[in-house]
Amino acid sequence: MPAASEPHAGETTTGVRTGMHSLGPHVVGRRVVVRHLLPDGRATDVLGTCTAWGEASLTVEREGHGPVVIALADVVTGKPVPPRASVRARVSARECEEHVSALWASSTTEPLGAWLLRAAPPHRGRLRRRGNSALAMEEPGIGWADAVWRVREFYTALEQTPRVQVQLGSAVEATLAGLGFTPMGDGDSHAQLASVPRALRSLRGAAPGVPVGLDEAADRATAAAAGGTATGTGVLSGDWLLVEGLVVDPAHRRRGLATAVLAELLDWGASRGARTAMLHVETANDAARALYERHGFVTHHTNRYLVAR
Repeated sequence: MPAASEPHAGETTTGVRTGMHSLGPHVVGRRVVVRHLLPDGRATDVLGTCTAWGEASLTVEREGHGPVVIALADVVTGKPVPPRASVRARVSARECEEHVSALWASSTTEPLGAWLLRAAPPHRGRLRRRGNSALAMEEPGIGWADAVWRVREFYTALEQTPRVQVQLGSAVEATLAGLGFTPMGDGDSHAQLASVPRALRSLRGAAPGVPVGLDEAADRATAAAAGGTATGTGVLSGDWLLVEGLVVDPAHRRRGLATAVLAELLDWGASRGARTAMLHVETANDAARALYERHGFVTHHTNRYLVAR
């Protein structure tokens, strides 16, 4: 009886070919998916970041499950894959905007299906759009006519113009346009998010020699530089830090004051456990957008405010 033939090079006794991959030392630090053989001959997949590549093995750090060392001879297939979306990118627009209520020490909120009616006292002498509009980031879930009627009733009773905050370009905005709502016309705003630790690493040393004072309370702090010519406020909402009202006197701009104030607020937030920073910036404010984006803030969504005709 003839002897059984040996498997070809790169082929196992089960007929599974190995070595069909595009991996190598160049994938260290990148996210990869690797199919490899187990001792019993079955194949399984591992997804994670390649942290090491050696002569006989590679190491993949699985997200939340620790490292796996894989013999190169057992690799069946493998390739780099796109980075996983950050936690912040996976948060919905509504979830982001719900944190805004923390800006006001006293405010009234009332659920309206999937919407949220909001009323807040004047801030620095005026009513703020964010605190005095219905948050409408998805379909209301109770019928459009009923939702619009309740928005009108709620704000009319407060002697306010009925307002709705929507995501720019959304189906909600398009539907409300047909129900008598038009843009306020005073500027759309980006909601920008950043990792607090990463933003801090970028900000440290960016405005050296600028002293910043800090007035702290339990859940908020106000930073001021150059005798108050640059100020800003940070407010905590869980492990989120809301950056609000960062302004610099026009006569004192381009001196790194805004950078120093922002760094102080993020440092304060980090000391209180904040992991995510959020702010709103007008889409037309190119200078402010450049500052924030330079230090890691990324636009999550864009807001538009509509008023009832």
